[in-house]
Amino acid sequence: MGPRRIVCLTEEPTETLYRLGEQDRIVGISGFTVRPPEARRDKPRVSAFTSAKIDRILALQPDLAVGFSDIQADIAQALIKAGVEVWIANHRSVEGILDYIRRLGALVGAAARANQLADELARGLDDVREVSARLPCRPRVYFEEWDDPHISGIRWVSELVAIAGGDDVLPHRASQSLARDRIVGDPAEIIATAPQIIIGSWCGKRFRPEQVAARAGWDDVPAIRDGELHEVKSPLILQPGPAALTDGLAALRGIIHGWSVRHG
Repeated sequence: MGPRRIVCLTEEPTETLYRLGEQDRIVGISGFTVRPPEARRDKPRVSAFTSAKIDRILALQPDLAVGFSDIQADIAQALIKAGVEVWIANHRSVEGILDYIRRLGALVGAAARANQLADELARGLDDVREVSARLPCRPRVYFEEWDDPHISGIRWVSELVAIAGGDDVLPHRASQSLARDRIVGDPAEIIATAPQIIIGSWCGKRFRPEQVAARAGWDDVPAIRDGELHEVKSPLILQPGPAALTDGLAALRGIIHGWSVRHG
């Protein structure tokens, strides 16, 4: 039932299909895929995030390509013109991730398993939310996706910070779906929020806390003064799939709850 030859242009459909036991449908994956590790070992890599090897994808004779966001619009257009059916999801929230899992499962005839997985993930979120509600105080958290220019966290990250017991200092930016709308042109906007924790997740490169600490005018930011600069690896938190709700949330929880122990 459903598509039998699926190309996954991002990691989250690959991870989800593996978790549903439907990995045999996958014939190609994104080169940025790290979860699960066997996917990277067993499946051909045919795309990046903003580019793809269209000829190689077509040679795989897919009956569906699954991608994410407006950033992959050019890839989607090229595949559609070549006669491939394409689904570009555009979810940006925690609830959207859960719904995405349900929809993808239904698409491949695994609706019951997908609903079970989504329910399990939702219960995990509730468990963390309940524990975090008992923290003596909630730290102000600045989450940075990119350093130059400064790009603040997307909506599902902001929501996960809240579930883990923190408060995103730029929630109005998190509500913006496009990265360009989350660019903080004036660092004074960040400084003014006095974040007590800074979390870096620079997509595709290592977070450098010493570079953040050396930014002009940031000396008095509480997070820098107290040495509360932390990294969450981007594959754990910036892919809008199960990983963000499990390992990504666990990383945020460890940082925020650790801060609470030290400063609460």
